[in-house]
Amino acid sequence: MRCRLVFNGEPIKIAAMHIHSDNSGQHSIELRQQALAWLCEPNARMKAEGVALLRQAWLAGQVKLDVGAELTPVQMIPGRPDRPDLVSPLQVKRRAMNTPEGRAALIHALAHIEFNAINLALDAVWRFPDMPAKYYADWLLVAAEEALHFTMLSAHLNSLGHDYGDFNGHDSLWEMVAKTSDDVLARMALVPRTMEARGLDASPPLRAKLAQAGDMAAAAILDVLLRDEIGHVAIGNHWYGWLCDQRGLEPIATYAQLTVQYEAPKMRGPFNFPARKAAGFSEAELDLLAKV
Repeated sequence: MRCRLVFNGEPIKIAAMHIHSDNSGQHSIELRQQALAWLCEPNARMKAEGVALLRQAWLAGQVKLDVGAELTPVQMIPGRPDRPDLVSPLQVKRRAMNTPEGRAALIHALAHIEFNAINLALDAVWRFPDMPAKYYADWLLVAAEEALHFTMLSAHLNSLGHDYGDFNGHDSLWEMVAKTSDDVLARMALVPRTMEARGLDASPPLRAKLAQAGDMAAAAILDVLLRDEIGHVAIGNHWYGWLCDQRGLEPIATYAQLTVQYEAPKMRGPFNFPARKAAGFSEAELDLLAKV
């Protein structure tokens, strides 16, 4: 069941994928409302397709933006399919990548990360009001690219004889999204700049292992993921810096404080310094990482 939404105190229906105009000629759907609607969608394929269509409509000027809209989900978010079963990260089985089953398990793990990444980007769009319009456009771009990543990985998983949901998954990424739901500054600091930035570090060795195992199609997908994820982390870095400027905060000291306050994961190397630099981390931040 899709969740019901409340918009400015009134129940609303999730808009269909086709865009309609009301009698005044104005477009009848609103970006943040639709982001919440697709966040509530439990069907993974429909969520990915819907987000892609929403961004197409936004780029075509068919979607309005109300930065001050008061939106409230009436049931728990995010919408998820019944499978995969969610377990502790320690309970997610690791399999050797030199077997088809092992490679399928890894591709499934990556697909699960990208599914959660769609949700985190949609949550960034709907949850935080009164940000500049560019903020919402940026996070809609992230959601659409994460949807593409999920679709690519799911298709490759199908080619290996499996579907999304065939293996267990964990919920660490969304747990940090939930923790930072009270403050957009904490969200920008600890989700894209911390959780997603870890993917920049993990991607090259995973790609090398997949290529060594002969799965060049998967290796090519990881090339796309790394390229796009650099951009996603850069978006997080940009808005974190912007928010620090708005609030008169020193970025490095504030980040250290937020990691303690929100119990963020400890930083562990090795780090992909070229990718992190390309994603907008300052030289001072990179120097601190080098000492970890």
